[in-house]
Amino acid sequence: MDTTDTPPKQKAPVTAPATWYADPACWPTERKHIFANNWQFLTHESALPNARDWRADTLAGYPVIIVRGDDGALRAFHNVCRHRAGPLVREDAGTCDGALTCQYHGWRYTLDGRLRAARDFGAASDFDPRDFGLFPVRLHIWRGLVFAGIGDDLPDLLSQMAPLDARLGDADWSGLRVGLRRTHLLECNWKTYVENYLEGYHVPAMHPTLDAEIICEQYKVTVDGKVVLHDAPPKSPDAVYDGLWGWVWPNIGINVYNRGLMIERMSPVGHKQTQLDYLYLTPDGEPVPDATLAMSDQVTAEDKWIVEKVQDNLNAGVYETGRLSPKHEIAVAAFQQWVGEFLTR
Repeated sequence: MDTTDTPPKQKAPVTAPATWYADPACWPTERKHIFANNWQFLTHESALPNARDWRADTLAGYPVIIVRGDDGALRAFHNVCRHRAGPLVREDAGTCDGALTCQYHGWRYTLDGRLRAARDFGAASDFDPRDFGLFPVRLHIWRGLVFAGIGDDLPDLLSQMAPLDARLGDADWSGLRVGLRRTHLLECNWKTYVENYLEGYHVPAMHPTLDAEIICEQYKVTVDGKVVLHDAPPKSPDAVYDGLWGWVWPNIGINVYNRGLMIERMSPVGHKQTQLDYLYLTPDGEPVPDATLAMSDQVTAEDKWIVEKVQDNLNAGVYETGRLSPKHEIAVAAFQQWVGEFLTR
C-alpha cells in the first residue's frame, strides 16, 4: 500500500469584483493612496547627462519635472507654477538657461526650486517670494533608475527592492544608458494590465513566439514582499530574454534581456486607459537589437489585444467574480489583496 503523503490541495482565491476595473470612483482613491504614497519610476540618470538638462513627465496624473542642477544634483518638482498653476516647460525634455520659467506669465525659478523673479508682479505688502518656491518631489536612485515620490508616507525603497537586489546579485548595470523610449496606449484599466503581467499562465495561449523561446514548464512566479519575480529559463543562450522579469508594487516592470533591460511603467491615464512607458537601457546607449524590438512589439500587441477584450467584458456587466489558479496566479491574488486594502476601507 502506498503511504506517500499527498500534499493538501490549495484553495482557489475569489477574484476581485469587476467593479474595481469599471467604476471610475475607484480611481481617486488609487491615485491618492496607492500612487502618491509609493515610489514611481521616473527615468534613468543617464537621461540627464549635463547640468541644466530637464525632463517633464506625468505620474498618475501628477505633472512633474526633473532637472540636473549646476552642482550636478538631480532635483524634481511639481511642474506647476505657484502663481496660477501654469506649466514650467512645453516639451518633454530639453536644456534650460539656468532657470525654470513658467510658460504662462514668466515667473522664474532657480534650479533648486526657489522663486527668483515674479515678472512685473507689482508691489504687494503681503507677498514674500520666499514663500512661493516650487513644490518639491522626492527622488531616490536605485541601480541608476530614478524614482519619484509624490506623497509624504513613502516606503523605504531599498528595503522594498531587496528581493530584486538579491536575485540580481552582482549584475552590473553601471554601463547601461538610455537606448530608446516607446509608449503604447491601452484601452483598459491599469489593474487589468498589471494582472496580465503578473502571471505566465496565459503565455502558451497568447504568446506563441515567447512560448517557443522559454521552457514554459519551468516558469516560476515568486512573491517576496511587494516584489514579484518571474523566472522562465530560455531554451537557447541566444534568446532575446534573459529569463527574468521583475515587478515592483504598484506598477513597475523590469524586463531583463540578453543585452540590456527594458523598464516598463504601467501608467494609469484615469480609470479607463493605461499607457505603457518603455525605457530600453543598453550598453552605452547602443541601438536596441532588431530581434529585441520585434519580440517586444509582438508581445505588447498580443497583450494589448487580450487586456482590451478582458476590459470590454469587465465593463459588460456579465462577469462579477471568478477564481484564481493557486498554481499560476499567486501574484495576481497578492496584488488584488494589496489593492483591496485601499478600495475596501
